[in-house]
Amino acid sequence: MRRSSPPPSYGDLPADLVSAIERAGYYPALVSDVVAHAVGHREVRSSFVHQETTFDEDAVRRHVTVLALTDVTLVIVHADDREAPGGGVVATASSETIPLTAVRGVMVTHVVPDAARYVPGTLGREVTLTLGWGTVSRVDVGPATCGDPSCEADHGYDGTITGDDIALRVSADADGEAAVRSALAFSRAMSASTGLPLAR
Repeated sequence: MRRSSPPPSYGDLPADLVSAIERAGYYPALVSDVVAHAVGHREVRSSFVHQETTFDEDAVRRHVTVLALTDVTLVIVHADDREAPGGGVVATASSETIPLTAVRGVMVTHVVPDAARYVPGTLGREVTLTLGWGTVSRVDVGPATCGDPSCEADHGYDGTITGDDIALRVSADADGEAAVRSALAFSRAMSASTGLPLAR
């Protein structure tokens, strides 16, 4: 009789990833277990944990997103909660595992408040990390032109399709400088892994 492998526990995750999930303070045991389950027995090479707080008219809601990069996959875990009809709170944590061969792009937008005083190497105080793998696309359409500013002819429409599966905004003022550095480090690891032959 063949023995089955024991299920991964969050004790198998890197200590820095577990610490980041615990610092987020959002159901850390649940989030860590879901990340470990999605990662399986693969080694996490890089990770990023992003917490976001949103305000509704009558409630404050928190969300946490965990990105974990292995040698062949990108794992994304998102957790949030809602009030149950009978009282209490229901938490929902979902995971998605994307093969690195499917990742189409890694885009990082840097925001510099005072560009004239930019310090080389700082890369701004706010970044938006966008990852695309083809599940969701954004279509931007506008009137086409011929380049002649005096031309009034109808040239139809022109547009672009941009992959925009997940976008995370990280600000030094709201999230701390360490969070911005962590997002940049993860983006570098993702960029280095995208489009490369997979490790065997």
